[in-house]
Amino acid sequence: MSKSVIDQLAVSLGHKDEVPNIELAHEIVASGDKNAVKELVENLGNKNKNIAFDCIKTLYEIGYKKPELISGYAKEFINQLKSKHGRMVWGAMTAISAIAGLVPETVYDNLSTIMDTADNSGSVIARDHTMYTLAALAKHSKYYEDCKALMLEQLLKSPVNQLPMYAEITGPVVSPIDKDAFKKVLEERLKDITQESKIKRIEKVLKKL
Repeated sequence: MSKSVIDQLAVSLGHKDEVPNIELAHEIVASGDKNAVKELVENLGNKNKNIAFDCIKTLYEIGYKKPELISGYAKEFINQLKSKHGRMVWGAMTAISAIAGLVPETVYDNLSTIMDTADNSGSVIARDHTMYTLAALAKHSKYYEDCKALMLEQLLKSPVNQLPMYAEITGPVVSPIDKDAFKKVLEERLKDITQESKIKRIEKVLKKL
């Protein structure tokens, strides 16, 4: 990629939408350009916050398609959870959820920071991707017990709007021995829900459990 990555970001092209960032991500995924990824990561701390915002967007879009291209930068994404800009926080959490299955040890070692961010950032997107991260870690037996407890806690206290999705994320990774515990929590939370579509989604998860 001869042209600077930064020159291809939405802000550099004068775009108000995310289309250039998504197109750039697709181009990097197709070419496997590690230098482009490195340049995006290096600019997460750019003094121009709009460049930083576009970089994190492009990085997590890469993560959706080819997480191995960004998995070496887990610590850099975790550092962004301390950002004063909400967009950097939830963008970093999105990237972390994409790579958690590839670098579980690094992500697990920083789980307290991740959970604090989920609880204190006020971002629904950050909380959503925390659940994806927990589910990815739970697939590794050595992290399962801790993640199980955290997933149950999140199911107990999650807003009603998020509950069906969280049930769908966690259901597939629950071990047979813990299915009753998850069922109990979901059945208890069903009492909080009035919307039929949400009830049906949770009932579907319960049937699979």
